[in-house]
Amino acid sequence: MSPDHDPRRPQPFPGQPYAGGYGEPERRSTLRRFIGGSPAAVFVKLLFLSVLVGAVMATLGVTPGRLFWHAYDTVRSLIELGLDTFHDFGRWILAGAVVVVPLWLLSRFLAVSK
Repeated sequence: MSPDHDPRRPQPFPGQPYAGGYGEPERRSTLRRFIGGSPAAVFVKLLFLSVLVGAVMATLGVTPGRLFWHAYDTVRSLIELGLDTFHDFGRWILAGAVVVVPLWLLSRFLAVSK
């Protein structure tokens, strides 16, 4: 085992990735860290994926406008469904409260008189 790869040897920069055996830790720019690689490589990947997704969408007859309006209609119908549910839930609460609250008050009055 060479002294360079001795696991017992303390590392000069613990937790830092190394470009080589000795020397400075590998430093990446903020832009590279944010986009996940070199700008040129990320651009090529995004271009390829855009062409691929665009071809599939064109084959299926989906346009960005249709996609947006379909998502909008879906969200709107989910909100309406949720509001209808809360409306029904509120009616259940009021119907139950008409019975439960007077009984609770009556039980409290009877408990205090003891």
